[in-house]
Amino acid sequence: MTQPSDPFFEPYDRDEIAYGDAPTAAVAAFLDQVGGGGRALDLGAGAGRDTVALAAAGYDVTAVDLSRRGLDRIQERAAAVGLADRVVTKQGDVRELSLPAKTYDAIVATTVLDHIPAADASVLWDKMTRALTDRGMLFVEVHTTEDPGSDQSPGRESQAPVSETAGAVINYFKPNQLASWAVQSESQLRVLRYEERQEWDYTHGPEHLHGKAILLAVHAGSFPAWHGQPAAFPRSGT
Repeated sequence: MTQPSDPFFEPYDRDEIAYGDAPTAAVAAFLDQVGGGGRALDLGAGAGRDTVALAAAGYDVTAVDLSRRGLDRIQERAAAVGLADRVVTKQGDVRELSLPAKTYDAIVATTVLDHIPAADASVLWDKMTRALTDRGMLFVEVHTTEDPGSDQSPGRESQAPVSETAGAVINYFKPNQLASWAVQSESQLRVLRYEERQEWDYTHGPEHLHGKAILLAVHAGSFPAWHGQPAAFPRSGT
């Protein structure tokens, strides 16, 4: 079943929901080491794999997505694990959100900035970074020009299989572009982890390759108990 107004309806309507149940690895690692609490915002929340993880860590989460079916699945998932009271869903365009300064203790934006035009992505980035509290965490993931679905090099030369939802990506990030945004003084961030990589995806549709940039950061001046992903040299439990 497809719905023209919701191109992700069918992937989110499957018995095995697209993108799976497991939270994004960097988000899960941060929550495991640092914990949660406060207010969180999940932009482009999809079917809620990160929303539920944030709620389980103690955040009150607002999940935003264009897909009504995805938001329905979030509510189902949250209710199934007793977290419905920690999750609010909001259907809408992330570009139209009001993000008051210093409001959110965690913001997750997984493949959102690449799904809107470049100029809009820059504006939304500024809104997100300003909306973080002084102890806030930011996670951002975008598709890069390494992706086989990209219309730019090197991805466009790739012969690797392309994602079934590649048509939704309209703004492939260039090498180091996301990193350069993160380190500009106006962003007021301290980068904990940044990586550009290729990854095979088996979580929806036929197997396919992605080019991704992944950023985990905290507000400048915040120093949570972070030991890396995977944790390097953590204190012994003995």
